[in-house]
Amino acid sequence: METVIINAKLVSGGKTVEDGALVIQDGVIQYAGPREGWALGLAYSNSAGPAYDIVDAGGGWIVPGFVDIHIHGGYGSDFMDASEEAIGTITRFHAQHGTTTLLATTMTQTKERIDAVLETVAGYSRSDARAAKVAGVHLEGPFISPRYPGSQNPAHIVDPDLEWMKEWQSRFPGLVKIVTMAPEREGALPVIRYGSEHGIVMSAGHTAAVRAEMEAAIEAGLRHSVHMFNAMTPLHHREPGVVGTIMARDEMSAEIIADGIHVHPLCVGIMARLKDKGNLVLITDAMSAAGLGDGMYKLGGLDVIVKGREARLYEGDSLAGSTLTMAEGFRFMVREIGLTVPEASLLASANPARMIGMDGKLGDIRPGYAADLVWLSEELELKQVWIDGQPVKEYAAV
Repeated sequence: METVIINAKLVSGGKTVEDGALVIQDGVIQYAGPREGWALGLAYSNSAGPAYDIVDAGGGWIVPGFVDIHIHGGYGSDFMDASEEAIGTITRFHAQHGTTTLLATTMTQTKERIDAVLETVAGYSRSDARAAKVAGVHLEGPFISPRYPGSQNPAHIVDPDLEWMKEWQSRFPGLVKIVTMAPEREGALPVIRYGSEHGIVMSAGHTAAVRAEMEAAIEAGLRHSVHMFNAMTPLHHREPGVVGTIMARDEMSAEIIADGIHVHPLCVGIMARLKDKGNLVLITDAMSAAGLGDGMYKLGGLDVIVKGREARLYEGDSLAGSTLTMAEGFRFMVREIGLTVPEASLLASANPARMIGMDGKLGDIRPGYAADLVWLSEELELKQVWIDGQPVKEYAAV
């Protein structure tokens, strides 16, 4: 069955198509443009038959499905559980909140535990059309700084190990998409060079690096930074640190957790003005508590207390991931920071898709792209999500 969406504000190529329309066939976008477009006219002329499902968006927004490249879990499950059941729970939950593709993100743990996650994700076969697609793995640690562990377990922090990287790439070619590490650690630069040469996005995070160390890492191939401002050396007027270097270097992309807790809205706004819109990425950093209530949870083997919207380690009180969804973060960037919907869409969809090499397939609304779509009301409340053209769930708002 084909799906025709009409009466929509389409976000395509970073611009808005007013009174737009979409034609979807076999999970792929066939047409995206003005309602009176000839391709739609051809399809819509035959739409009285049973082969067409007509969706009237009521003047709401149709934006590309969200791509979350930094997410640990949701609805009681964690990717470190290393089970297909956990992956299914996480991907189904976040799909209901607009995420259509994600990277399974690990924690600093033993190599054996990390290997188990890689093996599980490599063997995972998505069987539920309502579940977000798993595009690969984001290794957050264990090559981080003990000075900035955040919610990572210090007991499992190790120096960057080139042999580990080579083994992972050999056993699971193309599976690891991002590696987050402290670039100042002994052995970091060879690992960064190797990862960069093999198409892995090498990322700074949980790091005590100074500017000179960051510059050396960028020269070696470092190109990304996780959860900006958190677990990294701050900007100082005599030592720019990690934050200052990321702000100054155009080739460095940066993640933002847009929940108003991890980063003050003023600082989020500064990043949105300083960084080119093509280099800022919206993430959730969501943990297993996302979608659930207050209580005690686990993250990387450590106890986490969730109260209200905040997740903090039981010992040490550090922020421990988030309970954010991409739909909430998207609204925050528009309502609180003042981005336009097309600008927020770049951060939530196009930029992360390009980072992990899936532009041309995901992250935009164009003919030939996967029909991974989010329907938002004019007030940005979630109305529907499609993955490969299949509706995830019927609901009024989430």
